[in-house]
Amino acid sequence: MPAPPEERRKEHREQRLAYGIQLPVQSQSTLYAEPWEADATPADLVEIARAADRAEFAYLACCDHVAIPRRLAPAMSTVWYDPVATLAHLAAVTERVRLLSHVAVVGLRHPLATAKQYATLDHLSGGRLVLGVGAGHVREEFEALGVDFERRGALLDESIDALRAALGPEEYPEHHGKAYDFEGLGQRPRPAQHRVPVWVGGSSPAAVRRAALKGDGWLPQGDPRDRLPAQIARLRELRERAGIEAPLTVGAITEPLYVGRPAWDTGRRTLTGDPEALAESLRGYRAMGVHQIQVRFRCRSRAELTDQIAAFGAEVAPALD
Repeated sequence: MPAPPEERRKEHREQRLAYGIQLPVQSQSTLYAEPWEADATPADLVEIARAADRAEFAYLACCDHVAIPRRLAPAMSTVWYDPVATLAHLAAVTERVRLLSHVAVVGLRHPLATAKQYATLDHLSGGRLVLGVGAGHVREEFEALGVDFERRGALLDESIDALRAALGPEEYPEHHGKAYDFEGLGQRPRPAQHRVPVWVGGSSPAAVRRAALKGDGWLPQGDPRDRLPAQIARLRELRERAGIEAPLTVGAITEPLYVGRPAWDTGRRTLTGDPEALAESLRGYRAMGVHQIQVRFRCRSRAELTDQIAAFGAEVAPALD
């Protein structure tokens, strides 16, 4: 018999602070890519995923862009691996770590096409998918695929509803909306999970409202620490008003990290120091109501990155709670 709502919320609050990682190599925006990633190989990506799996990271995350216009390429680069193909590849070489799309721009594709891909991924991985979704921001991608960029918010809202149906337990899902209408069309394999978690990305007022009312989790887009308490309070207010009692997994993206005392300049925003000092700082996220943190490590090579991942899992993570 399910626990009462208040007991479920209490259990959610008492869970340990989870930690996941947005994978390097698979996206190489100049905002965060390290120089060594330009020459990295699929084998490097596999070793990083395996290191995160061993270090008990909660998830591996992969981004979603179809094509980058020339005007944005100098900043964003054109290196954006396909999330479904990448996560499926990494599912085969890992054992327990979850697989997160951060985020899938689901409005670019029909929900049945999206459901076919991600249901297969969940089925093949034994139920490890977390579907992160977002509205998207690159106008040219929408135009090239024949999708109205100005309606991307409304499309995302309806896509979430359609995907709830299409990724549910029914072999013949049904949805009737303004943009999408389907029934009597069967899709197998079904996801291994009875309910695939949907985490909503973005930090705009519309994105926060969408996460509160439609999501199982919230993935902020770079909110600094001082903005998070107000955003979390807004999420709670919106869910309370709507009478939603189910827990919401609240996320945060931390500052860049380096476990130990680096012998090189890691940048002024990077959190460095011994494991307890890092853990003490990161515990501040839990104190404001965050349930999972997404970490990124400064590093000069794949070997340094996998060493950082191992050190975080062995020395920092046990002190997070």
